[in-house]
Amino acid sequence: MLTKLEHAALSVHDLERSIAFYRDVIGFEVQRILEPDPALPLEKVIALQRARARIAHLWLGGVMLELFQYIQPQGRPIREDFTQADHGYTHIALASTDARADYEYLRSKGVEFYSEPMEFRPGVWICFFRGPDGETVEIRQA
Repeated sequence: MLTKLEHAALSVHDLERSIAFYRDVIGFEVQRILEPDPALPLEKVIALQRARARIAHLWLGGVMLELFQYIQPQGRPIREDFTQADHGYTHIALASTDARADYEYLRSKGVEFYSEPMEFRPGVWICFFRGPDGETVEIRQA
């Protein structure tokens, strides 16, 4: 029986840059970094011939964000015209106790937001920002 969402994975261009952002700016804790290892069956698990990747496991609030930097094949950037309406996973969300304060802090670090926090429905404040590779991240206070 499936019981919960265990983690989310994000393919990134530069693992160090993304680790620095999610660790130093957002507050994730790095649990491990896995270097490409032919003994790991990555290509079989994801059905991608000769796949090799550097992988980082980051934790925040009991949930893991898994970062992949593919060495082979190299990934493509997020399309510039990609929107939240496009099919597939569109964003991850981070719980906040104070969306306005988190917004101000992240803006002071140069993070680009879609908008400032807004009350989406009574008692639920949200805003979205872009990560280092253009990925979308939501801040949600409920």
